[in-house]
Amino acid sequence: MKHPDSARFLAAYDSQLRLAPEVAGARSVLPLGPLRLATFDGGRGFVTYAGLGGASAATVAECVDQAVAHFRADPAVQSVEWKTRGHDATPGLHGALLAHGFVPADAESIMIGAAAALVADVPLPPGVWLRQVTGPADVRAVSAMQDVAFGDSISEARAEDLLRRLSAGGGTELWAAGHEGCVVSAGRLEPVAGTDFAGIWGGATLAPWRGQGIYRALTAQRARSALRLGKTLIHSDSTEYSRPILERYGLVKVSTTTPYNWSREN
Repeated sequence: MKHPDSARFLAAYDSQLRLAPEVAGARSVLPLGPLRLATFDGGRGFVTYAGLGGASAATVAECVDQAVAHFRADPAVQSVEWKTRGHDATPGLHGALLAHGFVPADAESIMIGAAAALVADVPLPPGVWLRQVTGPADVRAVSAMQDVAFGDSISEARAEDLLRRLSAGGGTELWAAGHEGCVVSAGRLEPVAGTDFAGIWGGATLAPWRGQGIYRALTAQRARSALRLGKTLIHSDSTEYSRPILERYGLVKVSTTTPYNWSREN
């Protein structure tokens, strides 16, 4: 059964979270019809839009041609992500992207819920602490824990990216839980300026500590912080692993998002 708030949440997503919030911090943004072509530091291109306005398959293919030509002309751009949503009408887009060497990643669920509904008093296991993390050494410890939790090698680049996010002035918060001197779970809160939304991202818990309510407590704490910042809605893009967890917490799947990725090496 469809959730009674699904349509309202999706309308809020489309009106508040697309276009400008997605390209905030870009080095340059080029409007191309309904598209926004953004170039970020690090050689990363990004394409988004609020809708294609009933464009035909031929018009969509032409938009893809022009977007790819724009990024190919900039030798600094090494990769491009074209962000799609499952509820958009985009005739011929899949085929046009494949023809230019874009590769679709796994679809993720767009999850939205009321921040107030995520607040709960969750008891932590004995000896487990929960706090906001700000110091560089602690941020690096969180980043390393997330790498381990996701089965990746510990990455200095991801740690530096996390430090940049926290120092960029956008209000991003990092919350972590730990036992004694070790971080065991963490996640970010990213308020979206000028909207009702804050995003919850980067949630990870070490395997031995899962199923004990720690991540639920972290989510509740981030929701409290969002409410203090005046944000009444929470959003996240979730894998099929995390979707049911967030649904249990009160978030609703309103659509899907699938990134298509292009690399200059392809």
